[in-house]
Amino acid sequence: MSRPARAPCPTCRREVPWSEESPHRPFCSERCRLIDLGAWLDERHAIPGEPQADTPPGTTAHDDDHR
Repeated sequence: MSRPARAPCPTCRREVPWSEESPHRPFCSERCRLIDLGAWLDERHAIPGEPQADTPPGTTAHDDDHR
């Protein structure tokens, strides 16, 4: 039987087997997964793009599309 591919955990860089034995993949653990989620929620991670205009609370930038 061949060994599964391995990839580094995005948070701590530890090698993670890319298989069913790693339920948190691509992360090595629940802890690393939650650290990454927190970084997204704190906006330390972001997808590049044009800045969004400020929108009033309770609305989204696309609310006008449905009127």
